[in-house]
Amino acid sequence: MKGNKVSALEKKMSRQYFILVLPGFIIFTIGLILPLFLAIRYSFTSWDGMSPEKPFVGFQNYIDLWKDSDFRNAWWFTIRFTIWNTIIQNIGALLLAVILDAGIRAKKIYRAVFFIPCLISALVVGFVWMKMFSNVLPALNDILGTEFNFLLFGQKETVLAGLLIANNWQWIGYWMLIYLAGLQSVPADLYEAAKVDGAGAIKRFFKITIPMLAPAITICVVGITTGSLKVYDLLVSSTRGGPGRASTSVIYQTYTTAINGRQYGYGSAMSVTLVVVLLLVALIQVKGLKKKEVQA
Repeated sequence: MKGNKVSALEKKMSRQYFILVLPGFIIFTIGLILPLFLAIRYSFTSWDGMSPEKPFVGFQNYIDLWKDSDFRNAWWFTIRFTIWNTIIQNIGALLLAVILDAGIRAKKIYRAVFFIPCLISALVVGFVWMKMFSNVLPALNDILGTEFNFLLFGQKETVLAGLLIANNWQWIGYWMLIYLAGLQSVPADLYEAAKVDGAGAIKRFFKITIPMLAPAITICVVGITTGSLKVYDLLVSSTRGGPGRASTSVIYQTYTTAINGRQYGYGSAMSVTLVVVLLLVALIQVKGLKKKEVQA
């Protein structure tokens, strides 16, 4: 009798869980899985996005990608942006978290100030920094009598630096909070024991703090890397892929090819390539960083 009651309760809870999960599963399927399958299907066609005919071309789109210099250049920019952004944002976020965790005054105010930019749309951030580099900051030269070059978005040599500044301004506070949460979860007893053993601040940081932050590091590294590979909104409102094609990312190139160039089939092949790279990078990073967590 008791077993029947437990079984009935488990069935009821299973139904409730199913009802709770179902909306998310439907949204996930419609919003991600279905478009992905459609992109894979269209990538084997020369569809222009308008006509009812979708001529099958096999792997020709993927073969053409290897010969496409614009696509290669887009990947080169995306890779450089991703590498620098991942390094700068992780180090900067961790340093800010360490400073805030040290018990400085008005910590909550600083935490809010650093976090607020990530609530702003990347489109707005791009527009704001375009105005900063073209109007606000150059005005300082007139006031101070200096000749600093603030027109970072206007030159091929400096556009990457400008985009890194804008992106880090927006997101460094978000990742800082993750590191801060990790720091606050480190048992104080470990630091006390290390002090008793004569370990200095630097040794405690690398021998205790970094290993204990392994889960947070995994989250931040993977999150920043995948987010950087998908950079698009920031470019739309700031550089528009320029000057020339110096800041054209893979997604920006995909959009201009598929929408503006009306090459949906070719653009779909680009997007499928990006998805595959995203998955591979995320899997490699998670697997590698998880090993570090276990060793720690």
